[in-house]
Amino acid sequence: MRMNQMTSAKIVVAGGFGVGKTTAVGAISEIPAIRTESWMTAAAAQIDRLDPGIDKVTTTVAMDFGRVTIDETLVLYLFGTPGQPRFWPMWDDLVRGAVGALVLVDTGNLANSFAAVNYFENDADVPWVVCVNLFHGVATHELSEVREALALPAHVPLIAADIRDARKVARALLAVVDHAAKQAIG
Repeated sequence: MRMNQMTSAKIVVAGGFGVGKTTAVGAISEIPAIRTESWMTAAAAQIDRLDPGIDKVTTTVAMDFGRVTIDETLVLYLFGTPGQPRFWPMWDDLVRGAVGALVLVDTGNLANSFAAVNYFENDADVPWVVCVNLFHGVATHELSEVREALALPAHVPLIAADIRDARKVARALLAVVDHAAKQAIG
């Protein structure tokens, strides 16, 4: 009888500013998530703009890190990217060695998603899945409309999940693992 070997994989959780990357990593991590957050100050208000009514008071300045054991054969190491343009140069380092990426988008601020989609489409060599973050658990647009608005290639999976829910984050991460496995095979 052959024993199963433990495998680990690096997954990047990426997206624009304020889309929920830190929340997603924190929701699923079985260890206390490592966060490199800093308070948003008046000095940064002109750089890190948020829509009125959003109660975000901190911002990721390097990365988030978490770990989740899927089963006795697979552990995922999660690396959340910073979303602000001034920290984008770090993305290449965070993506290096990843088997795939989960790109979060917010349909309430879709324009904030274009840079992340562009990065994974043109500058990164990892399979990626786009996930519409269902803020407040509600879909505000059909996925077909989101695909068209983001001009997503047909081969890029598009899903939706409330990333505050660990089970839904797990499903989204498994979609990344599945997509990466299919890309590796074929």
